[in-house]
Amino acid sequence: MDQVNVGLCGLGTVGTGVVKLLQSHADEIKYKIGSEIRIKKILVHDIEKKRDVVIESDWLTNKPEDLVNNPDIDIIIEVMGGIEDTNLLLEQAIRNKKHIVTANKDLMAVYGQKLLRLAKENKCDILYDASVAGGIPIIRSLTEGLASDKIQKIMGIVNGTTNYILTKMTDHKLAYETVLKEAQALGFAESDPTSDVDGLDAARKMTLLANLAFKMEIGLDDVEVTGIRTISQEDITFATSLGYTIKLIGIAAIYEGKVEISVEPTLLPNDHPLAQVKNEYNAVYVYGEAVGETMFYGPGAGSMPTATAVVSDLMDVVKNIRLGITGNEYIIPQYEKQLKENNEKYMQYFIRMEVDDQAGTFQKITNIFTDEKVSFQKILQLPSNTEKLAEIVMITHKISKQQLINSRENLKGLDVVNEIISCYRVDGED
Repeated sequence: MDQVNVGLCGLGTVGTGVVKLLQSHADEIKYKIGSEIRIKKILVHDIEKKRDVVIESDWLTNKPEDLVNNPDIDIIIEVMGGIEDTNLLLEQAIRNKKHIVTANKDLMAVYGQKLLRLAKENKCDILYDASVAGGIPIIRSLTEGLASDKIQKIMGIVNGTTNYILTKMTDHKLAYETVLKEAQALGFAESDPTSDVDGLDAARKMTLLANLAFKMEIGLDDVEVTGIRTISQEDITFATSLGYTIKLIGIAAIYEGKVEISVEPTLLPNDHPLAQVKNEYNAVYVYGEAVGETMFYGPGAGSMPTATAVVSDLMDVVKNIRLGITGNEYIIPQYEKQLKENNEKYMQYFIRMEVDDQAGTFQKITNIFTDEKVSFQKILQLPSNTEKLAEIVMITHKISKQQLINSRENLKGLDVVNEIISCYRVDGED
């Protein structure tokens, strides 16, 4: 096969990057895979819009059928986003025996398993390495480089927007709302930042990684998600004074066949490698039974990093076509899904509360935690800004999530506890 024709869905930031790469690296790509890749059609909303890339006038169309029903197109590259309509478009393309390359983590988290099964039935490939962590080849690493190992834990920063916000809050002592507006002005955050700051974007990515790592069919609803909206400058100051940095961390771990997955603000020791990942960069730690700890670091978004991952997947599809081995990307989950209960999830916690500054307060609080067999690694007690009140900040030893839930519920019933201000996971010390 001397030539492979592709249809590109979307000509935004990533789509433009894909076109530029296919044009500027055409000779290198052909040398590596043995086939020339040519763009046949590009699906856009506005055909008349001026583009920041050189394209042929007959490439553009606003009709999806010009791509999915085109017999001359072998591969569909989907970088336009969306879920429901995009799913229908790709389903039709697969039924028409077209291979898929996508950067759409939202789609893959919701419909990925269904699309992969459909692709297998039609002997088509779906590759989606660009859907997680932009230019970091984390999906390829799990499916190829670490395929012989048993993955025990994945832990990482997989959302550049929230990492940018928390970096600025930490390094420049700025309030959340101030940094969010700056991130929006710079294009790091959308005008509606909900998906990023509430943790949904990261949760979708962790769903994809957990499916691959643990060989189970895990859904988005299985991820416990907490965003960054409630993190205050005071939380960051206290964390820093105790030797920690707050990051929005995605964690997927398996123990004795049971899985836990979460996205939540997490305190990491200042010397932990993930604590040093700043601004819009992403990093993912993978703990394998045989390999031990490995870390993948790089730009998590942007035109060219994500486009690089898309084109790399595209090249792999072409190689599979030439070898006659397409349709083998989907592997039936090896294990039935088993999720940990709260009494099986063990971790440390940072707890910050406002209490009455009077004799006996600390004893009453201590009694609550003693009843739940909770002990502490670090404790700080400081005067509050409000008269007759004090703040207590604690780092627990490892306890179950159920112990934490019980302790918090019982604390609410104490007359000396004015407010439990914040409670965050602590990780990275074992």
